[in-house]
Amino acid sequence: MDVTIGQVFISEVVGTALLILLGAGVVANVILPKTKGFNGGWIVITFGWGLAVFAGVWAAWRSGAHLNPAVTIGIIANRQETFSPEGLEVNFVNTLVYLAAEMLGAMIGAFLAYLAYKKHFDLDADPGTKLAVFATAPEVRSPLWNVLTEVLGTFVLVFVILNFAYTPTELGPLAVALVVVGIGLSLGGPTGYAINPARDLGPRIVHALLPIKGKGSSDWGYAWVPVVGPLIGGALAGLLAAALA
Repeated sequence: MDVTIGQVFISEVVGTALLILLGAGVVANVILPKTKGFNGGWIVITFGWGLAVFAGVWAAWRSGAHLNPAVTIGIIANRQETFSPEGLEVNFVNTLVYLAAEMLGAMIGAFLAYLAYKKHFDLDADPGTKLAVFATAPEVRSPLWNVLTEVLGTFVLVFVILNFAYTPTELGPLAVALVVVGIGLSLGGPTGYAINPARDLGPRIVHALLPIKGKGSSDWGYAWVPVVGPLIGGALAGLLAAALA
């Protein structure tokens, strides 16, 4: 069944918005003051993000559920002819459609997460804590090493996704969700594992725009890391998957 460019755009917007709504939501629930899940810990966050991916992938099935510019770039590097089995041709214009939809969806999801936790954002908390609901930050700030961490995490994600097509069973959204949980548990410690440029940049822009009480800086000096690292990781995964196919 062929899809239109409009269906792809809406699919990616909705799927990415759900991903960020639930992903940013679990972070807010764990770190913002006076929430039911306060101090739930890293394990809760990683599984929350995995389930957020699960929901987003199901919602965006029509477009192939990229939800992530690194996945889109990985497909291009993999020399595939279409962006999904029944999807749009891989070309410049269609690439822009995917990237724009992913960014817009991420911004919408971040705004909705803010609305859900508005009263908790209004309470006193460290500005860095409020930013952490929207965007990632390194535990040890070392840009080149932080980029390497993001490259590795994203490589794992995109390489596994690209190789799903060659497995005898179609595990689909559950498999992607479990991979994301695994990346978070194993490689998420240094940088918070953005592994998705839209997931970090879109919400970071929303953080900068919203009138959040006591929010502080949006840390634009670091913002390039969770964009560049995942794009490199996605491209490398696509190239290796193509070489091994």
